[in-house]
Amino acid sequence: MDIVRSLDGMVTLELTSADPMAFFRTAGVPVYDLEKNSELQYHFRVLRQDVRYLKKLAAKRGERLKLCRREGLFWLLKNMLCRPVLVLGLTALLAISLWVPGKIFFVQVEGNNQVPAAQIAETAQQCGIGFGASRRQVRSEKIKNNLLSAMPQLQWAGVNTYGCVAVITVRERETQQESASSSGISSLLACQDGIVREVTVLQGNALVKPGQAVKAGQVLISGYTDCGLYIQGTQAKGEVYALTQREFSAFSPHTYHCRLAEAEERKKISLIIGKNRINFENGSGISGGSCAKIVSDYHLMLPGGFALPVTLQVQTIMTYEEAPVQVDAQRILPAFARTYIEKQMVAGRIESAGHVFTELADAVRIDGVYSCYEMIAIQRKEETYYGKNN
Repeated sequence: MDIVRSLDGMVTLELTSADPMAFFRTAGVPVYDLEKNSELQYHFRVLRQDVRYLKKLAAKRGERLKLCRREGLFWLLKNMLCRPVLVLGLTALLAISLWVPGKIFFVQVEGNNQVPAAQIAETAQQCGIGFGASRRQVRSEKIKNNLLSAMPQLQWAGVNTYGCVAVITVRERETQQESASSSGISSLLACQDGIVREVTVLQGNALVKPGQAVKAGQVLISGYTDCGLYIQGTQAKGEVYALTQREFSAFSPHTYHCRLAEAEERKKISLIIGKNRINFENGSGISGGSCAKIVSDYHLMLPGGFALPVTLQVQTIMTYEEAPVQVDAQRILPAFARTYIEKQMVAGRIESAGHVFTELADAVRIDGVYSCYEMIAIQRKEETYYGKNN
């Protein structure tokens, strides 16, 4: 069967007649694949438009003509039109197959070390490289320039597409953070007022001695040494310990509310599609300080580890009973103060402490003075100037 006859439609018929050949001579229409079953019965195929004429001729001659089978694209398309749901599904599938290859649905980032991949992907989505973007559009120079402008920490960015996946390849800028301890000329300065007790110089020129009072910002060990004919610059290294005095103030309430047993637990479910949220019930938030919320996100994943922008979010909200608890401020505040002061020091210890407690209407205030033995030297990079020879 050629394509023309297939489009026009073919019909297989069975003729039962006393003189079949006379029927075919009288009909005068093209007959295909004539097959003899018996002396009185034949199978053959004719075009769809000749069937009605042959039925009238067989009825006029008193012969029996039976329809056996319909063939060809005409009958296939006609049967499909009788099933609108199937036609609609095939049409949608064809439209999707034509639309999907030109779109981006997943974004991957490679080549980054310092900048998080999630931050690059979020910025890329704001620049047009996101779910549903055109493949031709994301590969344009304008998109890549917008990404570099939005993220100054990137030196270069390129976008390649593989099917529905956009791969963003980046190169980060090299940040050269010159450290005073690694290169150049530096000095050691005092970070606190105090009385010097111990000076250890490993490199540089000491400008203070034990027993000397110093101010914050004063140079303790200089990176410059006068050698007579020239001044030598180096990195000052050493340690300077001094007696310092620190002050600290804090407040503590008389009572606070503590959570006891869990009173109620309920769950709220939301569907997040892209940046749109669909709440399946009202009041997805929590109110009051007696509640705690645990959020669990379940992303829709495809094989290969690709995540669609569809997330099922389950919020577990737990309500607790509360009860007031008395605070022992005179025990808690001094311990908190000592911990805080020790974390502020580079190195050292607290020698002595004095506290004054003040009772207020709803709180207790502590004012403390602490004598410390601590290392007060911090490093500062010195600026170097080069003169021009005339």
